Amino acid sequence: MPRLGVIGSLVWDEIHGRDPLAAPTEEWGGIAYALAALDAALPPEWQVVPLIKVGRDLAPQAAEFLRTLHRVLPGARCIEVPVANNRVVLRYETGERRCERMAGGVPGWTWAELGPMVRDLDAIHCNFISGFEMCLGTARALRDGFGGPISADLHSLLLAIGPDGVRTLQPLPEAPSWFGCFDIVQLNEDEMAQLGPDPLAVAANALGAGVSLLNVTLGARGVAYVATPGFAGLATTGPRRPIVGADRAAPIRTERIPAPHVEALDPTGCGDVFGATCMARLLAGDSVEAALGAANAAAARNATFRGATHLAGHLRGELVLA
Repeated sequence: MPRLGVIGSLVWDEIHGRDPLAAPTEEWGGIAYALAALDAALPPEWQVVPLIKVGRDLAPQAAEFLRTLHRVLPGARCIEVPVANNRVVLRYETGERRCERMAGGVPGWTWAELGPMVRDLDAIHCNFISGFEMCLGTARALRDGFGGPISADLHSLLLAIGPDGVRTLQPLPEAPSWFGCFDIVQLNEDEMAQLGPDPLAVAANALGAGVSLLNVTLGARGVAYVATPGFAGLATTGPRRPIVGADRAAPIRTERIPAPHVEALDPTGCGDVFGATCMARLLAGDSVEAALGAANAAAARNATFRGATHLAGHLRGELVLA
């Protein structure tokens, strides 16, 4: 069975203000949303291999969460590390704007650790939840040492962290080098603005660095994508084969794919669900437009549900406890 490695951080969230009349809630967040989305959207022959470190204080709970997912490789588990797990306090100011404060000390991957773990994988999805999952040197080594497609939601790479743990937007140092490590890259529009005043110039630089598909999420307005000439999806690439053979004579493609309208209960995790669903559907052989349409639909459905526990079933259309 082909295997998708997932790199990210399991975070214990404390969420304030998503429902002004309710008390704060605590639950799994971070990569838990992406894992749930992959559980729902991957084709049946694929298995998920978590490449996730978790603090010792929450390791048993993390193992229990993984056991609720159908697509995780049997017996797979997070790597327990002797530190406090990452915890995040989210305070929503509007439906899509929030203040985020992070604590915890889960370390990132080195290539010496990660290299042996990706040898048997067919594709990789990276979601920078903490922003410290790996340094640029490890990302470069991953790109050089792994032959299959790699997608990445750069998210927290563009978030600084203050002495009090509060996250704030920042430009991404050595952005072209980061772009060159991944085939499919996701940013939201605020993160995109940190890379330069001209979005088309930023997109051109990303494609020039080696990105085949750049997705910029726009919240309720959907997603805008820019694709390198000739890239229409992963169907002609397949597991363990890099993205090659783009038709350089063809024009760069760009389009906005609108999202369905929903009455949102909770926007937490929508970007994580979007990116995971996009990668899952590209691996299933969908075209770029079809994969992004499915990702929009999944993110919208996520917004009608609270939390990552039982989210996979909700995304599949099952009746689950909210």
